[in-house]
Amino acid sequence: MDEYDAPRVLDVGGGSARIGELALDHGASRYVDVDLSDSMLELARQRLERFEDDKITLIQGDFLTSPIPGSYDVVLGLGYFDYIENAPAHVARMRELVAPGGSVVASFPRWTWTKGPIRKLRYEVINNCPIFNYTRDGLMDLFSAFANVEIRSGKSGFLLRATA
Repeated sequence: MDEYDAPRVLDVGGGSARIGELALDHGASRYVDVDLSDSMLELARQRLERFEDDKITLIQGDFLTSPIPGSYDVVLGLGYFDYIENAPAHVARMRELVAPGGSVVASFPRWTWTKGPIRKLRYEVINNCPIFNYTRDGLMDLFSAFANVEIRSGKSGFLLRATA
């Protein structure tokens, strides 16, 4: 893969950049991590210090309002939508930032009797943090602006790839 084929990756809520490290190790030409948490981005800085600075951008702020230059071949939202109240606005912003022919790859929790009650107690009741669950039909509606949507079911959620 040469520099012109190497993907540009935007990691929404990428936190400590665990996925970013893998992306850069596998040839990503650019990695941008947008996260609300300063402390998570500090961990990302430490994790990514072995890579060239011009390949990495860490943005502390709200994904919907932070300036994010360029377009991206891959936009990631892994573990992100669990806590997002206005999913349609976030998906629309992802659609704006994905390059033609690029993909959004995101994970979505769904209610299960084994994990659902525990998550509700742990996050909503104890920590006052709302959590959201999704259905396959709801995801198809949410990503209807994309040319192609693939959804895979797992034990407690969905993995989605939407192509622009």
